[in-house]
Parts: sequence; structure tokens; C-alpha cells
Amino acid sequence: MEKKTFTINGMACEHCKSMVEKRLSCLIGVESAKVDLAHHTAEVAYDEELISPTEMKKAVDEAGYDFQV
Repeated sequence: MEKKTFTINGMACEHCKSMVEKRLSCLIGVESAKVDLAHHTAEVAYDEELISPTEMKKAVDEAGYDFQV
């Protein structure tokens, strides 16, 4: 299990925070996702054999936010 913190740009409110957490948490291979709105980051625990940061980026970017790999 890998745990990394990623920068996510474009979040401005609690709705944004919860949208990003939901997008990440529903992905197969993501065990947990905790977004810090004040620092524009997401701490994600994931199985690197099931999902990559690039795949997480695609899901978050499709929601309208900028996930930095």
C-alpha cells in the first residue's frame, strides 16, 4: 500500500473538497482519500498494483479540478 500527498488546484470550498474526496474514494485501488482544503492537497492511500496517480489525475481532472502528479 502506497500513501502519497498530491496537490490539487481549483478547490475553493467544502463542496470542492467533498467532490474530490468522493471522486478519489470511489476508484478501485484507493483505500482512503483525505483532502486538506487549506493546503490544496489530498493524502491518498492506494494499491499501486491496482491504480496509478495518472488514473487518479484523470478522475479528478474530469470533475473540474487540477490534480498534480
